[in-house]
Amino acid sequence: MKRRTFLATAAGLSTVSLAGCIGSSLSASQYDVGMETNAFRPEQYTVEVGDAVVWGNSGSRPHTVTAFQDGLPEGASYFASGGYDSQQAADDAWPNGGGIQPGETYEHVFEVAGTYNYYCIPHLRGGMVGSITVEE
Repeated sequence: MKRRTFLATAAGLSTVSLAGCIGSSLSASQYDVGMETNAFRPEQYTVEVGDAVVWGNSGSRPHTVTAFQDGLPEGASYFASGGYDSQQAADDAWPNGGGIQPGETYEHVFEVAGTYNYYCIPHLRGGMVGSITVEE
């Protein structure tokens, strides 16, 4: 009897362990901008002042949402997953901080109109950049 219990438990744990390898359980309805292998989808997104944007990691690797310091409208506050207050701090923290794991989300509320340019730290060389346009 103990052997059957062990085998049943082991089989259940194997299934749970493999589920993480198969992909994210994040639904597209849970985010506005998806993070895939080397891309934000959509790459450009438009909202109104006061709206929140939710990024969702629908891929299989960690990603970041990191604003380009010089890519923010005047008067806008800096944003980055991990809560860093500057681009340098966010870059310096990677890979030990700021990562959005598969199946996780990051949210930011945009209070100033303009265009916000951002990137994924580990995938910048692969072209993983995006922009948010905030309208009045």
